[in-house]
Amino acid sequence: MATVLSTSIDVCFNPQYSDTKKHNTRLFLKNPSSLRQSRTRKLSISCTSSSKQPKTLEEPTTTKKTPSLSDQLKPLSATTLRQQQEEQQTTHNILSKPKSVWVNPTRPKRSVLSLQRQKRSPYSYNPQIKDLRAFAQKLNSTEKSQFLSLLNEIPHPPSRDNALLVLNSLREWEKAHIFFNWVKAKNLFPMETIFYNVVMKSLRYGRQFQLIEAMAFEMVEEGVELDNITYSTIITCAKRCGLYDKAIEWFERMYKTGLMPDEVTYSAILDVYSKSGKVEEVVSLYERAVATGWNPDAVAFSVLGRMFGEAGDYDGIRYVLEEMKSMDVKPNVVVYNTLLEAMGRAGKPGLARSLFNEMIESGLSPNEKTLTALVKVYGKARWAKDALQLWEEMKAKKWPMDFILYNTLLNMCADIGLEEEAERLFGDMKEESGGCKPDSFSYTAMLNIYGSGGKAEKAMKLFEEMLEGGVQVNVMGCTCLVQCLGKAKRIDDLVSVFETSVQRGVKPDDRLCGCLLSVMALCESSEDGEKVMGCLERANPKLVGFVKLIVDEKTEFETVKEEFKLVINGTQVEARRPFCNCLIDICRGKKQQERAHELLYLGTLFGLYPGLHNKTVKEWSLDVRSLSVGAAETALEEWMRTLANIVRRQEDLPEVFLAQTGTGTHRFSQGLANSFASHLEQLAAPFRPSDRAGVFVATKEDLVSWLESKFPPLVASQA
Repeated sequence: MATVLSTSIDVCFNPQYSDTKKHNTRLFLKNPSSLRQSRTRKLSISCTSSSKQPKTLEEPTTTKKTPSLSDQLKPLSATTLRQQQEEQQTTHNILSKPKSVWVNPTRPKRSVLSLQRQKRSPYSYNPQIKDLRAFAQKLNSTEKSQFLSLLNEIPHPPSRDNALLVLNSLREWEKAHIFFNWVKAKNLFPMETIFYNVVMKSLRYGRQFQLIEAMAFEMVEEGVELDNITYSTIITCAKRCGLYDKAIEWFERMYKTGLMPDEVTYSAILDVYSKSGKVEEVVSLYERAVATGWNPDAVAFSVLGRMFGEAGDYDGIRYVLEEMKSMDVKPNVVVYNTLLEAMGRAGKPGLARSLFNEMIESGLSPNEKTLTALVKVYGKARWAKDALQLWEEMKAKKWPMDFILYNTLLNMCADIGLEEEAERLFGDMKEESGGCKPDSFSYTAMLNIYGSGGKAEKAMKLFEEMLEGGVQVNVMGCTCLVQCLGKAKRIDDLVSVFETSVQRGVKPDDRLCGCLLSVMALCESSEDGEKVMGCLERANPKLVGFVKLIVDEKTEFETVKEEFKLVINGTQVEARRPFCNCLIDICRGKKQQERAHELLYLGTLFGLYPGLHNKTVKEWSLDVRSLSVGAAETALEEWMRTLANIVRRQEDLPEVFLAQTGTGTHRFSQGLANSFASHLEQLAAPFRPSDRAGVFVATKEDLVSWLESKFPPLVASQA
């Protein structure tokens, strides 16, 4: 029968003599004096005797004792058989291979950051869990006014574990805060860091930064340790509340305490610096964090990409891509979406397309935000062909599409003037069974397309469809339709649309008022003008009063100046120049040329036309790209007056004169070029179209000769 031998010996393992291929192991026994100078380890070895007797191993002499009667009467199964099982189990443990541990190769290596957090208490079964969870559910469903009185009905004494369980189960931040204060007031056990962390996370959902900061100061006063989770919660809550200075303040305080931020904290503070416009601080913090062992994740790179994208910094975007490749971080869909938006802001549609193709090749499927971002990039660059090809690819591959993506495509078609493509898109939206039905913005985009193309009949039909379908009319749709009907001289329909829109809840803004002003300038009859002015009276009475003031020839210039200042100050910044343009057009329509020149002077005086005149040593130019037709003609006449006076004073002039009208990028846009060219022909001015579209050129010799022959009375009157 086999016997078991157990002893404790000193063993030194030398890997140089280990041969794993031959499955043998050589052990070198040394005396204790020699082992003290090397690495030693005590090892217990159990072995089973075989049929061959060992040659050198001697058993220690022991005195045998006579077994007692009780030992002799033990059953065989309790002695010999169990001993055999133990021997087999021991032998199996020695000879069998160790249990393998599976490691996920797709997950990154463990970070070298040493996070200081509260250790979790060892798990122990709590038979009171069922009652406490039911009580917590009752607390969640009760009213806030009855919450405090209900706490006294807790089924078990609020020990540390019980209180923590209930606190974790409370959903509303108010109830969590009340329960925390209630437990703390009972003073049954010391409040640990984990209690503060749980409450702070609940308060973070409610964006209660003041309460979180007060609890943090309370922890400092009470001597409770602030760990990594505490600081991370404070910083992320400050970021959510838009308190970037506070987030930076607590991050710096965290660094002073010696705590190492975790991945969430680093990503959050990078986002804070980014939204604060501190680009250099972001890059410096990123490099410092990487140097300390931080492995940036996709969220951190998304923050960096968005920051450089908002600044239009293409080199920064390229830096992010290179960093991701060097750290072997594969972008996810969120990162690709951010980088695509950044490429759009940087004006790189070709690189955005390449990045999108790289995303598809990597095996990722684009979502609605990805496609929307790419369509915006194409629309901004006016890459209509690529955008429409993308749309066909969406339908063929059945990529997800929502109404935001559809509306983005419609707006792109409206900006470029793709009427047929927009109608097909709009038809697809109507046939969609999901949540992509046309909404108010979809109809507005179509009204914009029909309005730009002068399709008044289609626009009115679409407006009636909106009313029948119960679609809410917005102010932008009303503005597009009013402009379309005004150009078509359908004033009665215009008045009907305006009144219906106001009844439906549309509040006229400065854009709509500017549109009504432009329609007034187009009215040929006084009757139509009065109808449009009636609509404008309901939208902006002060503006109507100023219009009546400037068309009165008896009004003095100083009065016009003061009233103009009041009207402009009460108007949104982006609508001030269109207002002035329309007012000039109205004066020219009333044959009041001098009043139009006065308004142009006032607009220039109050900074509404920056960059109207540009001078270099070799050329002078007039830039009328931001002016209406009437305002551009007025600016040309004013420029000729000024040049005539310069010629009279015999001052130096450049060799070349330019007039820039620009070219409309819209398919239906006629631009200023045609009207401006017609006005030049009427004046017989020596400006000729250049090789660049929308640019007219005149030489010094031709222009001086024309000024002397055309405006001699004007030159004399200005002396």
